Amino acid sequence: MSYGIPSAEPSADIPVCPRHPDRPSYVRCQRCGRPACPECQRTAAVGFQCVDCVNEQKRTTPAYRSPYGGALAVGRPLVTFTIIGLCVLVYILQWIVPGDFIFQNFAFANIFAATEPWRMLTAAFLHSQGFLLHIVLNMYTLWIFGQALEPLLGRIRFLAVYLISAIGGSVGYLLLTPDFPVSGVVGASGAIFGLFGAMLVVQRHRGGETKQLWVLIAINGAIGFFIPNIAWQAHLGGLITGGLAAAAIAYAPKGKNQALLQAGGLVLVAGLLAVVTWFRVTAG
Repeated sequence: MSYGIPSAEPSADIPVCPRHPDRPSYVRCQRCGRPACPECQRTAAVGFQCVDCVNEQKRTTPAYRSPYGGALAVGRPLVTFTIIGLCVLVYILQWIVPGDFIFQNFAFANIFAATEPWRMLTAAFLHSQGFLLHIVLNMYTLWIFGQALEPLLGRIRFLAVYLISAIGGSVGYLLLTPDFPVSGVVGASGAIFGLFGAMLVVQRHRGGETKQLWVLIAINGAIGFFIPNIAWQAHLGGLITGGLAAAAIAYAPKGKNQALLQAGGLVLVAGLLAVVTWFRVTAG
């Protein structure tokens, strides 16, 4: 008497997964109709699709881009909210960390430009503890302009403009302050004015109205001359830097090299800030 040994291979009438022929697959792709094992199934709007159809759809579906080539930032302005969250978190830490540690180690002063240049950026995330409206007004303005600019530029480009403008504000203070005071300056105002400059450039490039924006810039700029302890130098530096950074993005020729040209323009603006800082520091 002989006994049959079950075969490890599925019989010819049992559907099998094309990617894994040893696996019986009774679920078929809603797009191509081929069997797909659980490992190769991807949830679709109706039923399942096989992994090959999903990959093919990704390759053939055009990527939606912002007007300036960035990935389309749909929904909430995540970069804007993240920056606001970081500023609020740092402000809380300024109150709870003892010994004024945050201010002493992260605020910017001209004397630190050569030895601790990172303060040019970190100072933009600190705010005055003695004036609550300092952070409130800055974050409100960031929220307003971030909602407009982040979808237009794309998240990465918007973040780059903001951070470079923050540094530009510190460089403006460094250049336009006649001596090297040891008192620290803090606040996101330089970066906020950078957004003013960026919005101005973007509006001009898109053919939009800029009169109200000029009025807003003039009013906020004038405040720095009439209210003490406001660094108008940082405002001006941020405004110019933001405009240059936005111009590098907006006026880069469209095409397959657009992103590369935009990145190169932003690097050029950052490099210009570094060179100007070096000359100011070495000149004393």
